[in-house]
Amino acid sequence: MWFSLRILSVKGIEKASLFLVYRNFRAHIPAYELSLRVRSRNKQCNTNLECIKRKEEKSLAVLRPIMMKLFDSHCHLQDPRIFNMVPKIIKTTTETGVVHFAVNGVSEKDWHLVKEMSERYPCIVPNFGLHPWFITERTPNWLKTLRGFLESTPAAAVGEIGLDKGSFGRKIDFADQVDVCRQQLQLAKELERPVSIHCVRAFGDLLELLKSAGPVPAGFILHSYLGSAEMVPEFAKLGAYFSFSGFLMSMKESKAKKMLKSIPKDRILLETDAPDALPKLSNPDSLYLIEKEASSADGTSSGGINDGNPSEKSPEEDKGNEQQAEEIHNHPANIHHVLSYVASLLELTKEELAEISFANASRLFSYEGSKVLQEV
Repeated sequence: MWFSLRILSVKGIEKASLFLVYRNFRAHIPAYELSLRVRSRNKQCNTNLECIKRKEEKSLAVLRPIMMKLFDSHCHLQDPRIFNMVPKIIKTTTETGVVHFAVNGVSEKDWHLVKEMSERYPCIVPNFGLHPWFITERTPNWLKTLRGFLESTPAAAVGEIGLDKGSFGRKIDFADQVDVCRQQLQLAKELERPVSIHCVRAFGDLLELLKSAGPVPAGFILHSYLGSAEMVPEFAKLGAYFSFSGFLMSMKESKAKKMLKSIPKDRILLETDAPDALPKLSNPDSLYLIEKEASSADGTSSGGINDGNPSEKSPEEDKGNEQQAEEIHNHPANIHHVLSYVASLLELTKEELAEISFANASRLFSYEGSKVLQEV
C-alpha cells in the first residue's frame, strides 16, 4: 500500500508519532527511525528523529493510506444464500476500496432483485441475463421480458449468459443453450451493451458461436476464465476481456501463469463470483466469510453458480459442492486475495494490477447510460 506523509505541526521536536489508519483501525506507532525535513520561520534543517527523545523538540506526523480502487467485474449479490446480508456486505467491501460490483442476474426470477439493488446502491452495476442452467425454466416471453429490463435500465449490461458442458450443464440440451445464448448476444449487440459470459468445457463451441454471431461492439467478459493460453488470442480478437476469480487458485500454477501472461494487459479484469469461488489459501483465516445464517427473500433464484475449468469434474464444481455443504460463502472483499494471486503470477505489484484492472473494467462498463460513465 502506498502512503503519503504530512507534517501537521512543527514547534521544535519533542515527540513524533505515526498514526496508521487502515480499515477503520488506528495504530499508534513511535517513529524513532523516521527522517524528516523540518522548516521553521527562521531556518531550515534536516533532522534524524533520534532526537525525538529530546523533550525540547516537538512534531506530529500522520501516515495516510492511498487506498487502491477495485472493480468486482462479476458477482451475484442477489443470490438467496447471501441476499439478506447485502447491506453489511457492501459496507464492508467498499471500505476495502471496491468501488463497483457488476451484479449478474441468472433467471427471470431474480432480474427484479438485481434492478432493485442497483436502484438502491450506486455502486452496483446491474446485469440481466439467462444463465444456461436456468433455460429450462424460462417462460415463452423470456426474451421480451429481458429486453424490457435492459431498455428500462440504461445502466444495465447483459449477463450472465453462456454455454455449459460441465457436470450440471450437460443435463441441459446443448442446442437449446446455444440458441438462447445466441439470442442474448444479438440483443446485446442491438442495445450496445457489454456481455458477461459463463463457459464450462465449451470454449470451442463458444468461439464458433461468437464468430458466427458477429462482433459484439461493446465487448464481452469471459468470466472466471480458466481456458487455455492458446485460445486467448482468438477470443481477444473478438473483443474479449478475461476476468479472474478465486477459482484460478484451483488451476495448476504453471498453467495459470502461462495463460495469464498470454492475455493483453488491457483485457484483464478481477472478480469474486461471490458467493461462490472462495479463494483457496494456505492461511484461510485471512478470508472474509459471510455468516451462514443469511437467507433469501422469496422469489430469488435457487442455488449458486459455479463456473470453471473444462475438465471432466472441475475444481470449481468440487469446491462449490464443498462450500454448499459447509455453508461457507465467499465475500466480495476477498477480491484482494484474487488481486494478490494474479499480481504474483504476472510479476506485477498489487498496486499496478489494481490500477490496470480498474481502468479496464471502467472502460468496458462505460457505455451510454452506465453508472460508471456518469462518474468519469
